[in-house]
Amino acid sequence: MVIKLESIKKSFGNLKVLENISFSLEAREKLVLLGPSGCGKTTLLRIIAGLENYEGILIKKFRKLGYVFQEPRTIPWKTIYKNLKFVEENDEKIKNVLKTMKIYDFKDYLPNKLSGGMKQRVNLSRALVTEPDLLLLDEPFASLDIHIKWSIINDLVNEWKNRNFSIIMVTHDIKEAILLGDRILVLSNRPAKIIKEYIISKKTNEEKLTREIINLWNVSG
Repeated sequence: MVIKLESIKKSFGNLKVLENISFSLEAREKLVLLGPSGCGKTTLLRIIAGLENYEGILIKKFRKLGYVFQEPRTIPWKTIYKNLKFVEENDEKIKNVLKTMKIYDFKDYLPNKLSGGMKQRVNLSRALVTEPDLLLLDEPFASLDIHIKWSIINDLVNEWKNRNFSIIMVTHDIKEAILLGDRILVLSNRPAKIIKEYIISKKTNEEKLTREIINLWNVSG
């Protein structure tokens, strides 16, 4: 087990955001928390990262955490290589992850010379180069064109296959969730609670699952 949440609740004043969220994550599992926009997904990820207080029980058994945000957060005056050097001194690790994420040829560029998709590859590389046990993804592909999104997700999964880390991603994109996740937890509208769990396999019917999830969100408010 990497992490376990029991009856997690969160409110901002009178606004209830999360209600009795309970789940666990196993080693090397890819878990997606799928919920409509504004339901509290980012707040839940921030709780896991230790950036928000909460009610309930949170058990953490990971050593290193990687966190990738929706918007690229590169250091603008440092080259791509030096952005990674800022968090990891080992040149071989930096070289390997830049090659895996297909941006090694851009290592001497400044971030403002890159496209949005390339910047997000840098963000992922910077999180991965520290060799985290748990990688948190906060809708990192939301602003990208679909073909760029699919390409980056595929490269991320290939990196995951060669490493020993777990993933928790939050998103409102059902196709994105199916492409990345081994398991999907569907969250309701705010205050978010888990309303359904799906195990993803090669036999998963994407169109059928999409319809089911949209119906669940309609029923939940």
